[in-house]
Amino acid sequence: MTDQKIPLAGVIGSPIAHSRSPALHQHWLRTMEIAGYYIPMDVAQADLAHVIRTLPQMGFVGCNVTIPHKEAVLDLADLVTDRAALIGAANTLIFRADGKIHADNTDGYGFIQNLKEGAPHWDPRSGPAAVFGAGGAARAIITSLIDAGAPEIRLTNRTRARSEALRAEFGAKIVVYDWVKAGNTLDGAQTVVNSSSLGMVGKPDFRVPLDGLSSSAVVTDLVYTPLDTTFLQRAREFGCTTVDGLGMLIYQAAPAFERWFGTRPEVDSATREVVLGQ
Repeated sequence: MTDQKIPLAGVIGSPIAHSRSPALHQHWLRTMEIAGYYIPMDVAQADLAHVIRTLPQMGFVGCNVTIPHKEAVLDLADLVTDRAALIGAANTLIFRADGKIHADNTDGYGFIQNLKEGAPHWDPRSGPAAVFGAGGAARAIITSLIDAGAPEIRLTNRTRARSEALRAEFGAKIVVYDWVKAGNTLDGAQTVVNSSSLGMVGKPDFRVPLDGLSSSAVVTDLVYTPLDTTFLQRAREFGCTTVDGLGMLIYQAAPAFERWFGTRPEVDSATREVVLGQ
């Protein structure tokens, strides 16, 4: 018998049944022989504050946060990293021993690491970036692209006001395009990102014309269900290098796991296979 508490972590969102994060973290817990569990939790917005404040009392050491709660959790945190504050959203909460809730965002790190692995020749400074979508994920993408030296970020979203809001926050490097002219963002773009839910299983198709794609562009889709989206398939027809979204999910998870359980997990082919097998 032991009095040691079993550490718990999880992911909060709504819906959440599709998430592959539980398979990922349970794989790391199992292979690293850590006595812990990672649990998916479908939480409505009205219940978010109550749930977040209750989790530490139940033995949780932290949790991931996904749609639609990434922005709202910032108001519930006692401490917010500069990175999460700049992005305006958090995907990782750490429940500290002193009772304080610490909010961070590892999405940008995961995005950059995934592109570096999937397209080793990728140079964000080589030309403009085109980003589809202006939600919480786009905030992290924009921040990481600016930090990486992208000279211009062309942003388009079905609701223009959301794009304009991001331009107001992130400055003159952001150039906003109307959704009806979304294809125009591709002219000369060297990095192309779908950060929207278009093309995801159960969501509308991604129908933006890609005729303006350059064969030298690196194209990535944050959607990973399906893994090889129609968007990526069409980009390959133009000769582009494509990078699926699964690696971002895995890489953003590694620093969170380390903060909760004290050990940095290895990102390898076995990890990817486990997540794909979900």
